[in-house]
Amino acid sequence: MLGRGMTMGDQLARHARTIGEEVAVVFEGTSRTYRELDRRVSRLANALRDRGVGRRDRIAVLGLNTLEVLEAFFAATRLGAICVPVNFRLVAGEIAYVLEDSGAAAAVVHAPLAATYAQARQQLDDPPVCLVHGTDASTGTDADIAAVPGAVDYETALAAASPEFDELTVDEHEPAFIMYTSGTTGRPKGAVLTHFNLVMHAFSNMATIGVTSEDRVWMAAAPLFHIAGMSGLLPTLLLGGRIVLAPSGRFDPAAVLDTFERERVSSVFLVPAQWQAIVSVPDIDRRDLSSLKHISWGASPASTTLLRTIMEKFPQAELSTAFGQTECSPVTTLLKGEDSLRKIGSVGRPMLNVEVRVVDEDMNDVPQGEVGEIVYRSPMVMTEYWNKPAETAEVFRGGWFHSGDLVRQDEDGYYYVVDRKKDMIISGGENIYCAEVEDVLAGHPKIAEIALIGMADETWGETPLAVLTPRDPADPPSGAELEQWCTERLARYKRPRRMAVVDALPRNPSGKVLKTRLRSDRDEGTLPIEPV
Repeated sequence: MLGRGMTMGDQLARHARTIGEEVAVVFEGTSRTYRELDRRVSRLANALRDRGVGRRDRIAVLGLNTLEVLEAFFAATRLGAICVPVNFRLVAGEIAYVLEDSGAAAAVVHAPLAATYAQARQQLDDPPVCLVHGTDASTGTDADIAAVPGAVDYETALAAASPEFDELTVDEHEPAFIMYTSGTTGRPKGAVLTHFNLVMHAFSNMATIGVTSEDRVWMAAAPLFHIAGMSGLLPTLLLGGRIVLAPSGRFDPAAVLDTFERERVSSVFLVPAQWQAIVSVPDIDRRDLSSLKHISWGASPASTTLLRTIMEKFPQAELSTAFGQTECSPVTTLLKGEDSLRKIGSVGRPMLNVEVRVVDEDMNDVPQGEVGEIVYRSPMVMTEYWNKPAETAEVFRGGWFHSGDLVRQDEDGYYYVVDRKKDMIISGGENIYCAEVEDVLAGHPKIAEIALIGMADETWGETPLAVLTPRDPADPPSGAELEQWCTERLARYKRPRRMAVVDALPRNPSGKVLKTRLRSDRDEGTLPIEPV
């Protein structure tokens, strides 16, 4: 079985032997060849093994986007351990939950997050061993290491470890990552993804989109703790291409365009809010963006207005709509470039190796054109929720993975997302699908972003509340303007009866609007609600 070599660590080692001098990754002016990266990964794997970490142990990785985070991912898979990327925006109590729930035996922590990690560590009975990177050991700046009892400087640990790693057999069906879901409601759950899940997803994605050897420069713009960041780089790794790692922090659309030009980026995935900022950069039409061949979006809905603008600004690139979720590695359906105009607003058709049904509450297939929940069978679907057998059984009821997404299918077999089951508004017995109404409102010339939630109503039980940010803060849309816009485009029962103008919509690190926060603000009376 050793000869199969399906893990990320195996793939890195293969390229180190064959194209070792090719650049594997670039980050803020620093580049590493495949051979350099491979040797550092072996040193890290040995350093962790020397500290008692082995097969199926969990290694938590808490860091902003850095080269060391990538090294930790590769080292974990090389060890046969399970990598647990941790959202760097979490507070100490939330980090402690992930560490405890996963049973992490080791942690690789970025220095700017060491103090928060130390607070999380105090809440654990048996805290993991810890390596801290991003410190400056040469100048004695070790306050971040000192913040974590027993922590070791990352570079010091690597220097003391061997660059040669004894190969071991890691079966492709063993767990590779535990990816914690966004947790927009309740505690996050850890989706267990195997090496096979991730490799199958990479190949299926490449085959469906039509990725070729020319698509060798991937800009990893998403946070690496997110499934879009981690899984998105795997096709480039398989091709032996170059990963351009974007820094974490405040998103700068002009800087992203600079990177596109400087690094000759060929492929990139961004969430709709990021694409909106990019197409709004004043000098975008004067940029040389000819290297871009494949661009994609997903993770949250995009308006048809935004999609048309993206296609106008990047006419040479094929635009793909990616739809799915963490538990599916993550993409399940794709709208390929040739259909972007003809089927605008759709999330496309199933990717290679994904089987789909649209069902009612009793797992009966709904007629074509009617709304139901989309469920999946695929070798890319997770094996389980970590340590949550009841939740696992529920999400796989009937032998299919239940997504929680409501969709409809048109006569050509293309799928359209209608809503999340939990977000649907029922008004006077009528189902109101928020995504449909949001798409209409997003086209209003005075609206920058929009989210629809329900609000209690004595007559109808619930009516829509539109929470929006204006394009011009000094000139937000009035209730009368909103009503006129909706009257021409929506049935009466779907129209918002109230609105709230806010400075920004709350989002999680995936770019998804936190409607739970909006509902909480609504209930607490902190939203500036006015009638429409």
